Amino acid sequence: MAAALVATSSGKDALAEGLLDLLRPAIQQLDLHVHSVRESQVELREHIDNLATELCRINEHQKVALDLDPYVKKLLNARRRVVLVNNILQNAQERLRRLNHNVAKETARRKTMLEASGVFTSRSP
Repeated sequence: MAAALVATSSGKDALAEGLLDLLRPAIQQLDLHVHSVRESQVELREHIDNLATELCRINEHQKVALDLDPYVKKLLNARRRVVLVNNILQNAQERLRRLNHNVAKETARRKTMLEASGVFTSRSP
C-alpha cells in the first residue's frame, strides 16, 4: 500500500515537473517579446514627441497660416495611448516575471522533495 502511494505521488510529481518544464520556456519567450515591445513603445513615444515638437516649430515659422494644432493633438493622443499600452505591458511583464520565479521555485522545491525521498534518480548529461 505504501509503495503504491509513493508511486502515485512520484507520478504526480513527475507530471507536475513536466508541466513546469513545459511552461518555463514559453513564459521566458513571452517575457522577452514583451520586453522587446516595451522598447519599441519607448522609441515610438520618443518619435511622436520629436514629431510634435517639429510640427509646433514649423507652425510657428510658417508665413502661411496652416493650422497644425489638430495634428499635434492627434500625435499627443497617440502618444498617450502608447504610454497606456506600455504601462499595461509593463504590468504583464512583471506578472510573467513573478510567474517564472514561482515556477522555478516550485520546480526546485519538488526536486528537493524527490531527492529527499530517494525516488529521484539523477539524469546523466
